[in-house]
This record gives sequence, C-alpha cells and structure tokens, in this order.
Amino acid sequence: MTEPTRTFTPIPARPAPVRTDGAVAWMRSNLFGDTRTTIATLVIGAALLWYLPQLLHWALVSAYWRPDADACRAEGVGACWGVVAAKYRLILLGRYPFEEQWRPLLATLLMVGLLVASCSRMFWHRWLAVLWVVVLVAVFTLMHGGTLGLTRVETDRWGGLPLTILLSSLSIVMAFPIALLVALGKRSRLPAIRTFCVIYIELIRGVPLISVLFMASFMFPLFMPQGVTVDVLLRVLAGITLFAAAYMAEVIRGGLQAIPKGQIEAAATLGLGYWQTQRKIVLPQALAMVVPGIMNNFISIFKDTSLVTIVSLYELTGSLGLALNSDADWRPYKIEGYLFIALIYFGFCFAMSRYSLWVEKQVNKSKLR
Repeated sequence: MTEPTRTFTPIPARPAPVRTDGAVAWMRSNLFGDTRTTIATLVIGAALLWYLPQLLHWALVSAYWRPDADACRAEGVGACWGVVAAKYRLILLGRYPFEEQWRPLLATLLMVGLLVASCSRMFWHRWLAVLWVVVLVAVFTLMHGGTLGLTRVETDRWGGLPLTILLSSLSIVMAFPIALLVALGKRSRLPAIRTFCVIYIELIRGVPLISVLFMASFMFPLFMPQGVTVDVLLRVLAGITLFAAAYMAEVIRGGLQAIPKGQIEAAATLGLGYWQTQRKIVLPQALAMVVPGIMNNFISIFKDTSLVTIVSLYELTGSLGLALNSDADWRPYKIEGYLFIALIYFGFCFAMSRYSLWVEKQVNKSKLR
C-alpha cells in the first residue's frame, strides 16, 4: 500500500518584533499609543510650536539682563531679568542685615549639605542623628548670633531661601514620627487612643493651613501666662509640623491597612510583641507601599511654607514681594521675579521627586527577584 503524497506548505512570515526600548519605542508608547493620545500629542505639539518660540524670544532673545530699571522701560520688548540682578540679595536672604548676609548663606549651605547627606545611603548610620544635632546647632548659632562674637539677629528678620529651607526641613523631620504614631494610634484597639487620634486628624484636616498659622501666631500667645512668650518662628514651625503630620498620618495608615492580617497573626504565633511586629514586619512593608504619597506630602510642605507671610515671616515668596513692593522702579517686573523663585521651587521639588523614584526602586528590588 503506497503512502499518500505530502505537500510542504511553508508557514507565512511573521512580522518582526517591535522594539521596546529607545526613543522611538517610548514615543510610540507614550505619545502615539492610540487615536486619542495621538490627537492630544498633535494638538499640544502645535500649541508648543506656536507659543514656545514667542516665549523664548521674550525670555532670552529680547530680554534685558542688566540691573537698570530705566533701560528696561526704554527697551520695553522682552523680559527684564535685571530685577533679579538688582534685588537677588533681598529676594534670597530677606531682611537679614546686609553686612551679615554671609551667615544665612553659610547656614543654607550647611542645611542643604545635611539634607543631601541624609538622602545618601553611605551616610545611613547611627551617627547621622548626631550630625543633625551638630548642624542644626551651627545653623541656629549662625542665624541668631549673640555668641562667638556674632551680632544678634532676631527671628523676625530671617527670611528668603534660608527660612524656607529651615521651616520645610524641620517640619518634615518632626512631622514624620508624629504621623507614624498617630497612624498607629488610629488603628489601636484602645478606644481612648483611637478617639484622640481621630479627633486630631479630622480637626487639623478640616481647616486650611492659614487658619492653623493664624492661631499659632496670634491666638496661642493669649493662652500663655503673663510675661511668658514663645518666639513666632517656633509657633509657626509647630503649626506647620502638626498640620503636615495629620495629612501624613492618613497616608501611612493607608499603607498599614494594606498589610495582610495573616502576617500579623503569624508574628503573634512566633511570640513577637506589638512593637516588634510593627518595627520588623508591618512598618517596613507599609512605608514602602506609600513612598509616593509620603514624598508628595513632603513636596507640599516645602511649597506651603510660602503661607507664613501671613504672620510676617518673609520666606522666599514673601521676600520677593517685599523687594518689589518697596521699590516703585522694579514693581512692574513681578513676572520675572516670580519666574525666578518658581525656578528655585521647581529645582527643589524636582530633586525630591527624582529621589522618591530612586527610593521606590530600592524598596521594590525584593519583588523583582
């Protein structure tokens, strides 16, 4: 019996695999992924092509850079960046005495260096806490003076970028442990602790930060004994800290609720106590889950320091208003001044955002194994 004749049928050629890395792949995925995305990309791209050249011409090509208000008015075409050249000291350092402005400059460099060191893995040791104490003592000594031959400068004359960095850094550092305890307290089985934490969170989150600063600055001294006063900077710092802690507590509580209950029960079977379970099992996982939310809160705190102007503390934004409102020649160029401080805010906030992405990658390495 003869076998049937078999005919060879080739398999149709398949399309080449699409490249998933590189600039073209990124554009295909993010800018031209579907019809709506493509239309939005084309519309936004057309708007940028129309307005961006005009913006660059105003900001760079026809801009005037020298600190000459009369020349800026005579030119009358582009941006007058001379306002920054003329008022940068008052914008960056506020009303601090001119001849002593090296002190806030050095204090700012120390604080920024401390923050950078605290974000570097190589400095994550127990002596980092000691470094914080040493640097903060040095910063307050430089800013306040009264010792080591330094002229005394009251806190109401502090301002500009040093005050912004000081308020935001200290409020972030102090708000985090408070938020951690409040988040744990809100999930506590003890009714008194849980009720107190709920009242604190809802009361603080129910009012704007301006109200908290107003109460801390003007109402709090009315409840103090006769002759006892608390510095306005400390009152404002306490208000920002408590406000930030309430919001951050809810972020952390969201991470705590995401931990499976079985892990806590397993820890109890191993004989671990409450604090051991929280420190070794629950908190490391919960905080890793809410890194974006925590960093978002940090960025919000940094920007919210601009509200302290309401209590006559002239941080970066307030110092700009002080510099321009007190000089009629430069008052028309507020846009250039606000763009200048917006660039400063963007630099710090963008750095925090990128650091948040790095932290997320570090904590998620265990999930990629």
